[in-house]
Amino acid sequence: MVARTTPHQDERRDATLAGGGPPPPGRRGLRSRLAGRIPFGLRRLSVPYLLIIPAIALELLIHVIPMLVGVGMSFLRLTQFFIRNWSAAPFVGLSNYQVAVDFDSAVGSSLLHSFTITVAFTALSVGLSWLFGTVGAVLMQGAFRGRGFLRTFFLVPYALPVYAGVITWSFMFQRDTGMVNHVLVDQLHLLGDRPFWLIGGNSFAAVVIVCVWRSWPFAFLILMAGLQNIDNDYYEASAIDGASWWRQFRSITLPMLRPVNQVLVLVLFLWTFNDFNTPYVLFGKAAPQQADLISVHIYQSSFITWNFGSGSAMSVLLLLFLLAVTVVYLVATSRRRSDA
Repeated sequence: MVARTTPHQDERRDATLAGGGPPPPGRRGLRSRLAGRIPFGLRRLSVPYLLIIPAIALELLIHVIPMLVGVGMSFLRLTQFFIRNWSAAPFVGLSNYQVAVDFDSAVGSSLLHSFTITVAFTALSVGLSWLFGTVGAVLMQGAFRGRGFLRTFFLVPYALPVYAGVITWSFMFQRDTGMVNHVLVDQLHLLGDRPFWLIGGNSFAAVVIVCVWRSWPFAFLILMAGLQNIDNDYYEASAIDGASWWRQFRSITLPMLRPVNQVLVLVLFLWTFNDFNTPYVLFGKAAPQQADLISVHIYQSSFITWNFGSGSAMSVLLLLFLLAVTVVYLVATSRRRSDA
């Protein structure tokens, strides 16, 4: 005849066999009741899901639900007349999308112009950030006095708050009192007259400079970490064979950094194409036409003209474009990796 045991006895027996002694009497009752009600296999399966519930809830609250609301707004004629009562906004279907992609209209042509400016801005910013980050990471690999200080100093723009850094650049770009014109005109005498940097044609160069200043330390940090994983034996063997510095960089460094560069370029592209803080803090609500980036353009279409339906449609189109570029990029890089 098999004697039946209670949950209290099972728990005391498990604790005794484990060498930890009997469990404290104060916590034994609740734990035993829970153990008796929930099967052991179900408990093991449910613990990981219980731990990720807060992360899932925050992700839904911060990203997924606002995104779905924005998609729903893109099908409405949500103007300033319906802000207080969204349910009264008329459903227009794909009308907002048709207006946004109609490049013969004023809205579509301005969106196409902003998209072209953003593509050029992203290409220059990502290319220069990657170039400066690669050069800095390669130069910081060798051991020399002051290397630790220089590494820390190069990361200062990345560590600074965005608003503090960009506002400082806005003061430096002032025409009459800014440090940029003071250095270029008064000290170096490279320019005959003080140019405007925050309006006109120079505004595009100004926003590219500030974006590169903010982004290249991130590329420098990632590439410097990637270079740490390259074995120095490759360079020693190539040096014995008579390879020059450029040949080592082209045949060893770049191929070894290819996985790092694939992720780095994609992250820089997404960050730069969606960058809103830099142009908004640098130029304010009304960016110059030469620096009309698409993030600020969508903001103006939504909060300046009070046409949230049109602005939501533009945001959805931007999201679809970035998703398409990301998928094509990942497929192309994975295929190239498999061929190699």
